[in-house]
Amino acid sequence: MEVKKGIAVSPGISIAKALIIDSEDYRIPRRQIEPSQRMMEIQRVRNAFKDAGTELTQLEVAQDYTEGSKIKDIFAVHIRYLRDRSLRKKVTDLVQSDLVTAEFAVSTVLREIAEHFKKQKDVYISERAADIYDIERRLLKQLLGRKREDVGHLTEEVVVVARELSPTQTAGFNREFVKGIASDAGGRTSHAAIIARSLGIPAVVALEDLTEYVRGGDAVIVDGNRGIVIVNPDDETIQQYEEYSREFIQLEHRLDAIRQKPAVTRDGARVLLLGNIEFPDEAEIVLQKGGDGIGLYRTEFLYLNTDREPTEQDHYNAYAKTVRVFDNKPIVIRTMDLGADKYTQSKRFAPEPNPFLGLRSIRFCLQNLTMFKKQLRAILRVSVLGDVKIMFPLITNRQELMQAKMILHDVMEDLDEESIPYSRDIDVGIMIETPSAALTAFSLARDVDFFSVGTNDLTQYTLAVDRGNELVSTLYSPADPAVLRLLRTVIQDAHKAQIHLSVCGEVASEPEYVMLLLGLGVRTLSLTSPMIPEIKQLIRSVTTKDCNDVARKVLSMDSERHISSYLRNAARKILPEAF
Repeated sequence: MEVKKGIAVSPGISIAKALIIDSEDYRIPRRQIEPSQRMMEIQRVRNAFKDAGTELTQLEVAQDYTEGSKIKDIFAVHIRYLRDRSLRKKVTDLVQSDLVTAEFAVSTVLREIAEHFKKQKDVYISERAADIYDIERRLLKQLLGRKREDVGHLTEEVVVVARELSPTQTAGFNREFVKGIASDAGGRTSHAAIIARSLGIPAVVALEDLTEYVRGGDAVIVDGNRGIVIVNPDDETIQQYEEYSREFIQLEHRLDAIRQKPAVTRDGARVLLLGNIEFPDEAEIVLQKGGDGIGLYRTEFLYLNTDREPTEQDHYNAYAKTVRVFDNKPIVIRTMDLGADKYTQSKRFAPEPNPFLGLRSIRFCLQNLTMFKKQLRAILRVSVLGDVKIMFPLITNRQELMQAKMILHDVMEDLDEESIPYSRDIDVGIMIETPSAALTAFSLARDVDFFSVGTNDLTQYTLAVDRGNELVSTLYSPADPAVLRLLRTVIQDAHKAQIHLSVCGEVASEPEYVMLLLGLGVRTLSLTSPMIPEIKQLIRSVTTKDCNDVARKVLSMDSERHISSYLRNAARKILPEAF
């Protein structure tokens, strides 16, 4: 039994077999085997070579060679390698001597050969390295593919184990079968983690080297409450976690009972609880959980889940479906936040050395006006169906805001010329996600109808910590005094300007921060839908005086560690079952 500690990013407990996803961008991790498993792994190597050769032969037969024999020659070279007994023996010898998995042995031997070819001065020989890498991928597909099946066509419950997951990979998981997620890399506010929370899948990240200890089919426990992953647990541990899981489910059922009740403090202060969504189908879940509308519709997934750019009608259909779920309740649609760790499958964005400080969000929109206007047209068209609001992400200065608003007005004029109806008094807001925006909030407030504080990026940019990097994940904390002082500044400036303010970052989904936010004057929270009942219960259990006292105490403290501990203890007293 192996116990690994990471960062809990999505609550809940799952117990299932491991499904390993190895990205082609990483070397297959070294995984040890028992001496008794030696012959089984050697047989897996032999089967992989045989099946890969058969597959390649079938592909060769299916080719049309009217263009010449070059393609045929390539297939012949690959097949010859796969039938080479000496190559296969190098792989099986490594399994035999070092007690490693078939995957690791294949990757190690093939990459050594490829590196040898790359060092040769003869261009023809050095270019053969690409052939070796291709053969490696084909063999690994045989070894990994059969064990884990296609992630999109699972037939049994699994825990996905990976070095790192992209947002699109996570968004594509089937919730019926993917019961847990565990990854070596990642942080609490990485987009893959945010999606896991939205999907309600227990997840733990920043486990550093978990992939070195897990093999496909191993029993794995993911404790998304405590940030623990257990590989091959004993019977006693399994029984213990099955009991934990039952208790967690019972808590969820109790909280569901209050979903239709308002989020009102004991002394009558009303708090609006909105949902964060990526897909139209999630709107129904927000409603079921007792949400009052949508506070953050992340529209970039219209781009990420397809190999073509969405049309204006694609945008309109997605937004209209969401608006119809909520009638006249607020729907805040954020314009596309592409770049950083979110790229389209067509790779339309050139790699950047520091993407989080590069061409992303509103910066990308302002340089890609055709795409931007297409989305704005769809949002304006759908605004006649309900209480729709537009929100621009990552505004860092007034110039960006005025440019975005100017383009919006251009689109409005185009719709007027075409006699297409839209809401002329649609609210326009911005996300406060950077220190520059927070420090100039009072000036920005003159030109917008509302602020939404994105605490994820605000924390990242304030503390200069990559929120998805497990090597510095312990330095990332919204409880840092610097972050809290900026947050207080934004809230105060919004109140002075008499504009609406919400918090849509992940702190809105965390029970320990709710009393602080209410004490600072926040009355609208936008959060992941599974957490709405829990946050509602906490709000209904406190008074505004309780919250004001918490905020006053926190603002007098100068240590992130002390603040985190104090907030957690304060929330635990109110809602102990959440911890």
